[in-house]
Amino acid sequence: MKIIIAGAGEVGFHLAKLLSFESQDITLIDTDRESLANADSRLDIRVSRGNATSISVLKDANVNSTDLFISVTSSETTNITACVLAKQLGAKKTIARISNTEFIKNKDEIGFKKIGIDELISPESLAASEIELLLNQSAFNDTFEFEGGALIMIGLILNRTTAFVGKTVREVAEIYNDLYYVPIAIQRYGTQYTLIPRGDTQFKEGDQVYFITTKKGVDEIYKLTGKAREELKNVMILGGSQIGFKTARDLCKHNFKVKLIEKNKEKAFEIADDVPACLVIQGDGRNVELLQEESIGEMDAFISVTGNSETNIMSCLVAKSKGVKKTIALVENMDYFQLSQSIGIDTLVNKKLLAANNIFRYVRKGEIVAMTKLNNMNAEILEFEVTPTSLVCNKIIRDLKIPRSAIIGGVIRDGLGLIALGDFKIINGDRIVVCCLPQSIKKVETLFV
Repeated sequence: MKIIIAGAGEVGFHLAKLLSFESQDITLIDTDRESLANADSRLDIRVSRGNATSISVLKDANVNSTDLFISVTSSETTNITACVLAKQLGAKKTIARISNTEFIKNKDEIGFKKIGIDELISPESLAASEIELLLNQSAFNDTFEFEGGALIMIGLILNRTTAFVGKTVREVAEIYNDLYYVPIAIQRYGTQYTLIPRGDTQFKEGDQVYFITTKKGVDEIYKLTGKAREELKNVMILGGSQIGFKTARDLCKHNFKVKLIEKNKEKAFEIADDVPACLVIQGDGRNVELLQEESIGEMDAFISVTGNSETNIMSCLVAKSKGVKKTIALVENMDYFQLSQSIGIDTLVNKKLLAANNIFRYVRKGEIVAMTKLNNMNAEILEFEVTPTSLVCNKIIRDLKIPRSAIIGGVIRDGLGLIALGDFKIINGDRIVVCCLPQSIKKVETLFV
């Protein structure tokens, strides 16, 4: 697949890196010589120096034969213009990064596809949505919703109070026979090895386990894991970045009591004006005395989304030491994901990873509706739509030749989430959620083409 990425910043570089691992034909365009030199020396891609809104630069990058054009520069105007030009010059699909979320809310009314933009993404908006979802599922450290919650992916760490620690997947299924959930991926404590659970796979204390479940199944998992469903209402946000602002605005709309701390005086006043329901404090959130003065110990959740990953991690650790139930830190360095469990932070959020997840479904084959990568795990979850020509159509699940490094987590039929076992028959129009390791992705894709 031929892909052009405009913008060699954080999101663009990360996308190029992930896609280059899959031997995609990638060209990276940017005006910054140093950013391109860094990408050229570290990745197996082509680089082109120039402005992505230049027709000659786009032609030199062979945009006329491009399958996917992604513009993720820091300029919203540049991204929109570049995508419009790329489409007119022959690019099959275009994706533009934007910061104004009004564009996403009104994309059908405006008709962005008519002017040449197939998809709009906002990493900041995705991060804010992820944070709100994590607060609503307070006991879990990772979560993702398919079809508005028809099926839900949740991730959590098993502790000694979990009812099924020491039992195999088969034993759990026999004991709790009214299944509304299925385990799809496990990472053993202290390892980087991801396994797809089978019947004889044993659950162990300290495992990071991912389940696909329905809304009814979420309650069951709470009971079985011994985790309490706690209502989080008092939230403190450190950092008035776009993510901090969007999170505060969205949480206030859903009746959370929000305090936001922002160092910059002008920005603090702007947020106070735009989100009157939010209590905005102008000050340095790294000051522990300030956090104590603002009653950090009485908060249910603490979210740190400043522009500095280390500040976010350290402030979350301070919050945890003061008894805050849920801590969420925004980080830029992917390596920090390996440390989250050991250092005591509940969840790390990375906007580059969220943006990549959103874009990756355009790279995969088959009718993919949604996808996500599991945090710090070598696995993907994909939602395929079954068509009459799909190899799985009108087949029983146990008869499918699904690789051992992949598993069907659930099915959405007519908007209803179903946990599909071996005797389930797949039909046209079903949406199938599959978890798979990298080595099985191509085989899984062929089943849904």
